[in-house]
Amino acid sequence: MMEWIASIPVWLLCLLIFGLRVCDVTLGTVRTVAIVKGYLGVAVALGFFEVLIWILAVSQVIVRINESIFLAIAFAGGFAAGNAVGILVERRLAMGTSVVRILSANHGRSIAEAIRLDGHDVSIFDGDGGAGPITLVYAVAPRRKTKRMLQLARSIDPDLLYVSEPAHESFGGVAARLRPVPHATGWRAVFKKK
Repeated sequence: MMEWIASIPVWLLCLLIFGLRVCDVTLGTVRTVAIVKGYLGVAVALGFFEVLIWILAVSQVIVRINESIFLAIAFAGGFAAGNAVGILVERRLAMGTSVVRILSANHGRSIAEAIRLDGHDVSIFDGDGGAGPITLVYAVAPRRKTKRMLQLARSIDPDLLYVSEPAHESFGGVAARLRPVPHATGWRAVFKKK
């Protein structure tokens, strides 16, 4: 196979290197998210293929860089494009869990009931907004279902306000993969040592 790669024209090798870099950086982006979300097996598999593809791409650039500077440009361009593709792929996969807070002046209880009927855990809190009473609807859902949840809520109250953010830790809820670390980490570990 290496003889075949060595015999292809530089312009075709540039395209190949660009494509390989897009693939390995995309895998790296998704792998990073998988690590953060606690998907150990997925992260290991993605890391294996990411590095394998990277080695193939970088070896060809190093071996044939004297033929054209465009090989280095293709390598760098593939890296840049791979970041964008990786972000788009991760958004499409929507791994993990989201916490959604919905503020509604008049329809909070109706929104909460509709979200419950859709199969999500919901809590509601009554509060005092700047213009009067308000209801906070607090919901947890898989990230891939958050958009649908918000569309459902907006169909009841088009004037609602919401905030959606990733859940970093959970105990006994939807995000079973995310578990608190049993000991201090990072800079906190320095102060915990005896």
